[in-house]
Amino acid sequence: MWRLYQFPLCPFSRKIRLLLSEKNVAYELVREDPWTASDYFWNLNPAGRTPVLVHQERDTVLCDSRAIAEYFEETVDKAPMINGTATNRAEIRRLVALFDENFYNDVTAPLLNERMKKRLVLNQPPDSRMLREAMKLAHGHLDYMDWLIDNRPWLAGSSMSLADLAAAAQISVADYLGGIDWAGHEQTRGWYSVFKSRPSFRPLLSERMGVIQPPAHYAKLDM
Repeated sequence: MWRLYQFPLCPFSRKIRLLLSEKNVAYELVREDPWTASDYFWNLNPAGRTPVLVHQERDTVLCDSRAIAEYFEETVDKAPMINGTATNRAEIRRLVALFDENFYNDVTAPLLNERMKKRLVLNQPPDSRMLREAMKLAHGHLDYMDWLIDNRPWLAGSSMSLADLAAAAQISVADYLGGIDWAGHEQTRGWYSVFKSRPSFRPLLSERMGVIQPPAHYAKLDM
């Protein structure tokens, strides 16, 4: 069986968990906090980042969420998530990069630093200016998602894709950390509510990061 090294608020691990569940690939979770990563974990991934997937019986180690996603797209036929024409597959990959890079750097990473790392590792208070800036940038990203949803059934086209999984993973972490103001974003809120009701998403909603607790609406399907 696959073993997924991750921690509860890693958005890239969440993306892979959603993908594996949608594809019905069995796996077990191994918690690996990035600030206390073991020597064994560093040997698995010299970059020191989650997620990492290990299948000991196959002598296989997979690192980097996009590389992992491509691996399972190539090896598991069920529930393709990079699908459609070449043009549509390019659009899916573009949006995955947008959420993995831009949304993460603008919104998720600052929230993780201010509301998780400073509390659990550095024993420092969050910088309110950084939090306000992250929430402001989140509005811009949600505006773009609203536009996509106005023009497409799913973010990248006519069916759910890896772009939806990548977006939902980032938003779920930002929402857990209280960094999403849903006012004025009915389109994206409706899309996210549908996504939260999927069986693949429910385990994420039940997990908690120790003393860091989410807002009351976090686990509600109708928000």
